[in-house]
Amino acid sequence: MSVWKRGLDAAGIHEPGLRRAYSAQRKVVRRFRRSSYLAARVLLPPAVLPHAMAATAFMHHGDNLLDTGTTSQRATAWAAWEGQVRTALETGRADDPLIHTLLHTIGSYPRLRPVVTEYLSTATAESEFEGFATEDDYQAYVDAYSHPAFMMVATLLGPQDDDGRFRAACRTLIDGSQRLDFVNDLAEDLREGRLGIPEETLKRFSVTVEELKEGRRPAGLGELVAHEVRLARAALLAAGRQSELAAPEGRPLMRALVDIELRTADAALERGAGLLRGPASPPPVGTVRTLLRERRAARG
Repeated sequence: MSVWKRGLDAAGIHEPGLRRAYSAQRKVVRRFRRSSYLAARVLLPPAVLPHAMAATAFMHHGDNLLDTGTTSQRATAWAAWEGQVRTALETGRADDPLIHTLLHTIGSYPRLRPVVTEYLSTATAESEFEGFATEDDYQAYVDAYSHPAFMMVATLLGPQDDDGRFRAACRTLIDGSQRLDFVNDLAEDLREGRLGIPEETLKRFSVTVEELKEGRRPAGLGELVAHEVRLARAALLAAGRQSELAAPEGRPLMRALVDIELRTADAALERGAGLLRGPASPPPVGTVRTLLRERRAARG
């Protein structure tokens, strides 16, 4: 029997239509978030895996709606989707397979319901994002979008009764991860016309968006990249020290996520100003070693 079928059985998902709906979400995650899928498949207990796929697919769909089309098109698409989800939460019924699996996962993890509601209430911060003037603006974006989105999955890894410490640790982790994404995706964000590094930080290192768009490398670009990566590393290291706040079954994946992000940060720091040509990736061998190490820990 495959790992996936064992997971469906362990999660108590036996009805054929529901199994097909969960399997469809797994395909979405495997296609668009392959590294996340691999880590979850290797490190999560079978009973948690289908629910993690449902939550990740839901988050991914939201990302697509908030990032695709004009401002008006994004707003219209999100409003329709939000309405569908809220109606499903109120009635407990949904025809859409993605929402259907989310409802079933909420039934298994009731603590996920308020997380979904929060995400729906604040996620439009992503579609409205056009860049940041200050560090405070960046932090507000993390609070409104990055953190609630991450908690969609992280809640499945946390303790049943969180006293707030696990959620705070996740806020630290996603701060480091989001900051790293913004500096690592410098080239792509420039093409899309919205930079994730605050204007006040650019000014501090005498870097302008105009220079970057023209492909020039200001003298301070390397220092700017190093500054942002070091801030990201500090947050990730702090989150890593708090990984034991997760539920025992979630700790291997939390540790792996932090470790892989740190390897990505090291690669980005090494590339420096070269990030204008494209993002850095963690060394594949190191990533495999991380997964194998945490797999042994999970089995232990």
